[in-house]
Amino acid sequence: MADAGTARGMDEDDVRRLALALPDVTERTSWGQPAWFHHHMVARMWDDERVTVRVQDDGERRALVSQEPDLFQTTDHHAGTAYLLVRLAAADEETLRAMLAESWWWAAPPSWRRTRPEMGPPDG
Repeated sequence: MADAGTARGMDEDDVRRLALALPDVTERTSWGQPAWFHHHMVARMWDDERVTVRVQDDGERRALVSQEPDLFQTTDHHAGTAYLLVRLAAADEETLRAMLAESWWWAAPPSWRRTRPEMGPPDG
């Protein structure tokens, strides 16, 4: 996802800016870390260097970690879930924006997805 020719290096302020630009997202604390929610959690800072996002399923989580291990990480805590860590130092803005939008989509109730199809994956 990240292009070698693109400037990289996002931080918590970038996560905040991009997450709060998504529909109906607000910020609150979760487990002592900044987190962004609509109906459910969209993203949460895991630590100072990584943000947790939601992907479609455990298969996508494992595939992303396998394909781009410098950008995507996981922990034993995330095993078997649809949650993935994005390394902010390795992310560019386009990638972070896309991952947050995907997380928004998969965390949204079906009724929200029906009213905002533009937020979803290209194939629906």
